[in-house]
Amino acid sequence: MARLSAIALSALLGFTTAQTGVELDQPMLGPPGANPAPRRTAMLRFGCSQVVIERLDPLVNPGANPSSHMHQIVGGDAFSELMPTADIAKLSSCTTCHFLEDFSNYWTANLYFRARNGSYKRIPQMANQFNDGDNAGITVYYTSPGPNLTTAFQPGFRMLSGDPTQRTHSGLPRSAAQSCFRCFPKDDFGGSMYSPCNDPVWDTEHLPKQPCPGGIRSNIVFPLCWDGKNLDSPDHKEHVSHPVGGPTGFSLVGGKCPESHPVKIPQVMLEVMWDTREFNDLNEWPEDGSQPLVLSTGDTTGYGQHGDYVFGWEGNSLQTAMDSGCYLRNCSSLTEQPPTVKNRCQVPVTVKVDRHLDDCKLPSEAIVTGLLLTCGAGLDELPGGGTGE
Repeated sequence: MARLSAIALSALLGFTTAQTGVELDQPMLGPPGANPAPRRTAMLRFGCSQVVIERLDPLVNPGANPSSHMHQIVGGDAFSELMPTADIAKLSSCTTCHFLEDFSNYWTANLYFRARNGSYKRIPQMANQFNDGDNAGITVYYTSPGPNLTTAFQPGFRMLSGDPTQRTHSGLPRSAAQSCFRCFPKDDFGGSMYSPCNDPVWDTEHLPKQPCPGGIRSNIVFPLCWDGKNLDSPDHKEHVSHPVGGPTGFSLVGGKCPESHPVKIPQVMLEVMWDTREFNDLNEWPEDGSQPLVLSTGDTTGYGQHGDYVFGWEGNSLQTAMDSGCYLRNCSSLTEQPPTVKNRCQVPVTVKVDRHLDDCKLPSEAIVTGLLLTCGAGLDELPGGGTGE
């Protein structure tokens, strides 16, 4: 499909063009004029606004309409119930990601609030720190230990991190956590300066058991090693692996890959901000004192948090970024687009639902198109029939 550059599209729509990555990330880089310490590690960090919320999962339930549970999806507009193994960058006309070259799709389960009366409400998301203007969505990280030390994914590549059926602690130390939740004790992402999953007080592998005044951040880390042959596998996991010695946490990318999976790939991490602030009234929480949050899979523990990834970068753009030492959104080889442009990229909701979607009751066999409704009445059960057990 034909595509316009961010600058051309901005001019067409009357929007200003994007700030540069240096301007956007100055709060993380230090005061203007400061000379940051030399870095070998390449790390992209950028926001992808929401492209759609619905019950589709072309990775685990290809062709199923609806899939087993609700998801929130970001990235290119080629997302659909059955995504081919072709180069999806060539099938997309726009992307909700900060860099125009990234037409990948990333998605996670939604989070719901289970009220004292037994009804469910979907918890909205909010723009992550430093991603002002984004329409909620997911913050994406790609990390490489240095130039020419990782091999970027190929068209058709896809993978899954986490196990939606997991209901107990993984047993991994905090430094090797592949999934966690941060309960922010203050507004504006305040109260913790630790890297993801490393705060001994506010980071847990399970869903927080207390109100979180600043909302909840969830993180999902993907494996570092690839077998170099298969773009996918039956469980969407066997073709990738952790380094020798086991899983490593966020940005710990120096481990050696096993002989079975000798190719080191960039470490992908997803980060989601859930706006739980309107759900902190203990009078609305279950009377037995249990925490009221539940993933759209029906998981009340949080141990089953998981993320899906379908690669869709254009050409060699990701490889170039990793080899050029790009940092955060500071990457001269990539093209930036402002939130006012990327937020306009959407995929219509197409899922047929039997009774309800989100927090609205709908007629039998209704087909929802456009934006999700917000009725506020609550659901009798999770979309897909989950009971929260």
